[in-house]
Amino acid sequence: MAGKKVPFRGFRGKRIFGTTPSGEVVTEYTLTNLHGLEMKVIDYGCTITSLQVPDRNGVIGDIVLGYDTLEGYLQSDAYLGCVVGRFANRIAHGKFLLEGKEYTLATNLPPHHLHGGVNNFSKTIWSAEELICEDGVGILFTHLSPDGDEGYPGNLQLEVKYLLGDDNTLSFEYHATTDKTTIINLTQHTYFNLNSTEANILGHTLMIDADHFLPADETMIPTGEKRKVDGTPFDFRNPKPVGRDIDSDDNQLIIGHGYDHCFIIRDGADVMRHTATLDDVQSGRRIDVFTTEPGVQLYTANFLHSAMPGKNNFALTPRSGLCLETQHFPDSPNQPDFPSVVLEAGAKYYSKTLLKFSSENSKTE
Repeated sequence: MAGKKVPFRGFRGKRIFGTTPSGEVVTEYTLTNLHGLEMKVIDYGCTITSLQVPDRNGVIGDIVLGYDTLEGYLQSDAYLGCVVGRFANRIAHGKFLLEGKEYTLATNLPPHHLHGGVNNFSKTIWSAEELICEDGVGILFTHLSPDGDEGYPGNLQLEVKYLLGDDNTLSFEYHATTDKTTIINLTQHTYFNLNSTEANILGHTLMIDADHFLPADETMIPTGEKRKVDGTPFDFRNPKPVGRDIDSDDNQLIIGHGYDHCFIIRDGADVMRHTATLDDVQSGRRIDVFTTEPGVQLYTANFLHSAMPGKNNFALTPRSGLCLETQHFPDSPNQPDFPSVVLEAGAKYYSKTLLKFSSENSKTE
């Protein structure tokens, strides 16, 4: 008779995940908490390649989109599971003014700049250090983004800590300093599907603690308006299926081909507070999102098209997953009424987002 499985917290190991075209080795780390949650993450882009979470019956399943091999991540432009920056989301026409000087960035999503440019943080191999804490296990990623990197000013020293807690949480903690005034807006860009046997997330139930969202123009740049969600398809204050209104005749949904909009989180910024709840009725899995950021970008994978299949031959197609990208607002450097994204020389950047995983209890007869 098999013995009882002993809970294990720590590193299950690491392995070579692949090699980049320039010959750099990419390493994958496997972390487990005391309740059996397992995360796999690579040092290429701080990318989460797998996140195994139990359903209501205790059955473990992978809830994030991704690839089985490095080749998929090298080829993809969908930012699957990674950290993006220096500036997450869009900057209009790849230009911004800072201390009276105009900076020009790559327009890698013509005519705009997206997620830090061509060789952004998702395409970087970060230094990685294993962490064992009293209440969990994690990885500390570090990187120096040099002055002029992708057109941004300042030598930016970065630390990103992933911590898988024994309370079934996963936190992302960001620290940065610069020697020259710059802008910064980091986020984690994982695509979730809480029921990996389903082809899309339209049946997932979502709640977002936001009374306003940012409408966008025809090129997905915020207009500057902070629009009330009342009476619109963007009202997620009470939980509703993601797919309920996604195909409605709303100009903002038509422009975005679905949800690709920033919601203004209630009660401001800098204080950790509840942001959103994502539920899957079929599996019973649930994620509660908490953050210090003022906004969250809901993206329903409207433009996700991958020639390569995802893990276990799962098709990576529009609405096969969704992102809840906690961040400052898109195009903030060009929008004076938006919260500032300026980091002055010698100042410290800090941001934290926490995901709390849970599931409905099994029903007993």
